[in-house]
Amino acid sequence: MNVSRDRFERGLLKVLKPLVVAFLFLITAFPFCYMVMLSVRDIQELILDPGSLWPRSLTLDTYVDVLTRQGFLTFLKNSTIVAVASVAVTLLISIPGAYAVARLRFFGRRQVHFLFLAVYLFPAIVLAIPLFVLFTMIGLRGSLIGLILVYIAQTVPVTVYMLRNYFETVPQSVEEAAAIDGCTRLSTIWRVVLPLSKPALMATGLYAFMIAWNEFLFALLFLVERRENWTVSLGLSQLAGSIEIPTTVLMAGSVVLTLPIVIVFFAGERLLTAGLTAGAEKG
Repeated sequence: MNVSRDRFERGLLKVLKPLVVAFLFLITAFPFCYMVMLSVRDIQELILDPGSLWPRSLTLDTYVDVLTRQGFLTFLKNSTIVAVASVAVTLLISIPGAYAVARLRFFGRRQVHFLFLAVYLFPAIVLAIPLFVLFTMIGLRGSLIGLILVYIAQTVPVTVYMLRNYFETVPQSVEEAAAIDGCTRLSTIWRVVLPLSKPALMATGLYAFMIAWNEFLFALLFLVERRENWTVSLGLSQLAGSIEIPTTVLMAGSVVLTLPIVIVFFAGERLLTAGLTAGAEKG
């Protein structure tokens, strides 16, 4: 009886698994696919047949309009500068900070760890007005450097928390072996800990990249007066707020905003899922 029940459950799971995966993929991918299909439709065709899912003819004029006339090439450049700089500086600060909390013993270590996380719990709107006044006084309002500093302050606490949890899973015996071979603390981090922590670095880097790429509140607050420094999220909000912009052009702008995140995620998927610490310690 137990054998037949086990066989029945295995068979049921074997059937349900692809169905559930297909269902979840459909409800997740359909909005993006529909957005892409709208972005390549002619506006006249959309007006005449708004309920049609498949376009009769494809056009890339909407993307030409978005990238040139609407200025999204400049917005993409600004967003790339902000996102890449935020990720680089965030990791540069977070790696030694997280390692210190994970490995070193010092007074207040536990309190510092939770303080980093508590800072992240403050709503962004609480910091908006003080930062706006401060950046106005020091002349950083309207500059990409000021926005990068804000994003670094937003992402460092949680990335320290994430990396600290991963660094604690790296076997200490591997670091002790490196120390016996003559490595200093910094060289151990560079040659041993970081190569074994590539999945965690990729995950935290992707998190920081998504924050910097998609964030809207601080970008609006600091850059609204200087259009040449706008990010993609600001440019898309301009399209959404204009009654003169066709829906197809708005969808093309949405694809331009979303596609880099999708590309970065799939490019780093292997590192996100791979357990590179497996086999690092041989008995």
